[in-house]
Amino acid sequence: MTSPSPFATSRSAPTRRGVLGSAAVVAAAAATGLSPADAAAPPAAVQAPGFYRYTLGSVQVTVLNDGVSRMPIGDGFVLNASKADVQAALAAAFMNPDVYAGPYNPILINTGAKLVLVDTGTGEAAFKASNGLNGRLMQTLAAAGIAPEQIDAVVLTHYHGDHINGLVRADGTVAFPNAEVLAPAREHAFWTDEGEIGRARNPRVPDGARNVRRVLAGGIAERLRTYEWDKEVLPGLVAVGTPGHTPGHTSLVLASGGKQVYIQGDVTHAPFLFARNPGWHFMLDVDPVAAEATRRKVYEMLVAERMPVQGFHYPFPALAHVERSGTGYREVLVPWSAAL
Repeated sequence: MTSPSPFATSRSAPTRRGVLGSAAVVAAAAATGLSPADAAAPPAAVQAPGFYRYTLGSVQVTVLNDGVSRMPIGDGFVLNASKADVQAALAAAFMNPDVYAGPYNPILINTGAKLVLVDTGTGEAAFKASNGLNGRLMQTLAAAGIAPEQIDAVVLTHYHGDHINGLVRADGTVAFPNAEVLAPAREHAFWTDEGEIGRARNPRVPDGARNVRRVLAGGIAERLRTYEWDKEVLPGLVAVGTPGHTPGHTSLVLASGGKQVYIQGDVTHAPFLFARNPGWHFMLDVDPVAAEATRRKVYEMLVAERMPVQGFHYPFPALAHVERSGTGYREVLVPWSAAL
């Protein structure tokens, strides 16, 4: 006769005796070196590529996880908040208070006629340098059934390395050989002007400019054209000026079938830090005061319009609605759906 499971009775919740009894079985199995399921395969060493698709009118969006960075929290991570304040915010979000884990989530827009990549992640060289922690875009594209040669256009929100480094492969060749590269005109002008770089107050700007020159020299400058704010970059994709994080930082509004999604780039980084605390100034902001003003303006609009936001540094799959919370904002992640 089969004994009933200690976790189920006909009329009542699990009993303490049943739970403890099952725990003893698991402990005994562990002591013998056997798992309860006697698994035949070793544990996986790496995470599977992460991609997620959703539809917006007649357009399909694929969110492509490029991995994550891990940055120790030190003094100056937020310029106008203490290390203790940042650690408390991370702990409140059930995160490691000593390490900022920042995800990267480029997106692919399939219009039916074109495949358009928005931002490129940290690049193939980063995949090797980080042992696969980030720089995972190529693997994720392959898992999603997309070859680099199929990309028709790459639209950049700004010129920081985690958004442009994926334009070139580890050997310096062009990553998307058939793609036109579109960049904000104001952003391109800033990062290619030595006078602008010299006047910038953020000490990280010169290193960023050197990286921009490296990427553009890898065959990208020849296929690049700039676009202006408040105009369509491509049909259905409008550029919105959101300066501060960088002088030409740009967000995008994708519209189709009467629906819209706001592609925010780096208006905020991790929402559990910078949406909750819109007044915090991130160490990578070129103009922190302007970045704060932009953040508040954009997030008030997102609340008022109830417009979903696609956040490059949001938790995967990085699509959310925004609501007011205390003195800041809180993201409400869109539930995973198996239906397209």
